[in-house]
Amino acid sequence: MKAVFSLQTENMLRINAARLEANIQALAVFGQNDRGGMDRTTFTPPELEARDWLKERLKEQSFDVRVDQAANIWGKRAGTVPSLPSVAFGSHIDTVPNGGKYDGALGVLIALEVMTLLNEHNVQTRHPLELVSFSAEEPNPFGLSTFGSRVVTGKLKKEHIDGVANPQSRLLTEALRSAGGDPERIEDAVRSVEQLGAYLEVHIEQGKRLLERNIPVGIVTAITGIYREEVVVCGEANHAGTTVMEDRNDALTAASEIILALEDVCRNHPANESVGTVGRINVKPNAANIIPEEAAFIVEIRGKSREEILEVIAEWERRIGDVERRRTAKVTRKVLLDQDPAPMDDLIVQVSQEQSGVLGYPWYKLGSMAGHDAAHMASITRSGMLFVPSGGGKSHCPEEFSRMDDIEKVSNVLLHTILELDRRLDR
Repeated sequence: MKAVFSLQTENMLRINAARLEANIQALAVFGQNDRGGMDRTTFTPPELEARDWLKERLKEQSFDVRVDQAANIWGKRAGTVPSLPSVAFGSHIDTVPNGGKYDGALGVLIALEVMTLLNEHNVQTRHPLELVSFSAEEPNPFGLSTFGSRVVTGKLKKEHIDGVANPQSRLLTEALRSAGGDPERIEDAVRSVEQLGAYLEVHIEQGKRLLERNIPVGIVTAITGIYREEVVVCGEANHAGTTVMEDRNDALTAASEIILALEDVCRNHPANESVGTVGRINVKPNAANIIPEEAAFIVEIRGKSREEILEVIAEWERRIGDVERRRTAKVTRKVLLDQDPAPMDDLIVQVSQEQSGVLGYPWYKLGSMAGHDAAHMASITRSGMLFVPSGGGKSHCPEEFSRMDDIEKVSNVLLHTILELDRRLDR
């Protein structure tokens, strides 16, 4: 018969950092390239091998392992009150090309360590616990990022994947089957609020805020909203040598002013998590001796609140008007994406703070400036995130690194946040 731990004994539990570090290194074998980075993009052979490795580790602990129709991997540990919904936690194991071994994978491996530790010490929870490794969180050749969590939350349906292929003409439906999914029944992967009582995710910060403050535990209050639009600036093509400066209507120089105006607006916004980027620009006719007649670019604005994003857009629009009045160029704009920020659950934030304090770890509340599966999960259940400091603020590159001391602290906060939520949540 399994021993039931007292609350005092449970409070003394700490994760096995050596075992967790060994698992980090073991998973990093799959997709490692000769540049020191990871090539484990979704549904590729290295990613399928990593999936098999994870499933084997879950089976070794006698968890109920299943792969849903979206190829998400779930490992379930039974609770003492089967009628209660599960508390789920995890992240993803796919990487960007030449990425690092911590992004996403760390959240899955910490979840595995927490589940293993509870088994090891015979700790029973009222709620069932579920580890999840979501499919295709990263941008991928199929053009559908946060794929698994969007399917689970009902945002991505069969109609959205039919006919989708990568640049090599491999169909997403075929790739999904190779990972154990079922594209014909993909909507059966949807989970409900009755099934999931909470979702928690640990991730590397991918920035320097925690590092610069020398704080080990980041508690996420909201996940950034993302606003994108295409801007087209039209001028007039003419000879680059024979057209004097006062006679020019240069689309590119007008576009440059607009781009720099965005940078200035964001630099001067009171919230340092309000950021703007122009990462793609096309110029016509794109010839050395012709004044550009058109410059088209994609603008992305991110912020932790809807109000902050709208403030940036409003001030930037005013500055665009100034450029149009001073120049004869014509500006047209088209919204491509307007995704609201996702606030994290107040109770999870509160409990995470409390448990950090009990453990004696400094913590800092911050917004996530990158998108995550937790943003989608927030639409169906309580959702929360914890951040681990990133060495040098680096991510999506071979230099991506987090210190084991920080990883251990955040893992312990996750462990005790889950145990406390298990006590507090009535559903």
